[in-house]
Amino acid sequence: MPLFFSKLAPLVPRLRRLSTAAATAGGEDPKLSRIADELLALSPAELDDYAALLRLKLRLSLTSSAAAGGASPAGAGDAARGAEEAAAAVKTAFDVKIEKYEAAAKIKIIKEVRAVTDLGLKEAKELVEKAPVVVRSGLPKEEAEALAAKLKAAGAAVALE
Repeated sequence: MPLFFSKLAPLVPRLRRLSTAAATAGGEDPKLSRIADELLALSPAELDDYAALLRLKLRLSLTSSAAAGGASPAGAGDAARGAEEAAAAVKTAFDVKIEKYEAAAKIKIIKEVRAVTDLGLKEAKELVEKAPVVVRSGLPKEEAEALAAKLKAAGAAVALE
């Protein structure tokens, strides 16, 4: 089943209800109603082609839906290409996660967490005690590595995700 259709399938009953409700209400926009009816009449392969065309027109990434998951009916060749494209994408945002820490270094780690997160003492202590826990997310690579180095120096086992 094409990827777009698999994502659209749960919406088809709702589109049909909206289409019939708009037709009976009399206050519908004829252009939108016609477009909805035409979309409902498309086959799964046509819906997939339409999705690709719409992404091109809107200048969206064609690989965004492939990276989101799903199976392709064309076989393993498409899956392998999708995996290569996803691996080629460069990660730009990183999460800094404290995996574990030494009990003797707990106070130093709490101080570092307070400095980078603007949390109070109690909140920082609770955050550190929840390890493994993400301290900061969405950081650029340089900032994430600098924060990880600070936390490692304080005695924490840190992972970048």
